[in-house]
Amino acid sequence: MNDTKWRELRDAMYAIGSATIYRIMRVNGYYSNPDAEWFYHFQEGGYDDIRYVDIFATDQPHRQQVGSALKKIHLPAVETGDGFRVYGYVLPGQAVDYLD
Repeated sequence: MNDTKWRELRDAMYAIGSATIYRIMRVNGYYSNPDAEWFYHFQEGGYDDIRYVDIFATDQPHRQQVGSALKKIHLPAVETGDGFRVYGYVLPGQAVDYLD
């Protein structure tokens, strides 16, 4: 995924205003600690090696708010039990769609 889309994701989650927690999986296998600071922390280290970002919803209204924001940006993502997973890279043979 390109830097523009990552910035759009960052801006959308920052705009939600609640402490939306995320974790980043890097292509080297490093899975970050949970973080809720989107404006500065999310962009640290750049976006080139992000395999995926897990975004955690705290309740149903929060899930709807995050899901709506992701759909507007049109990102490769899936809904998970905890929230959403947005993909930067997928594994060979892995199919990923966009949220509808």
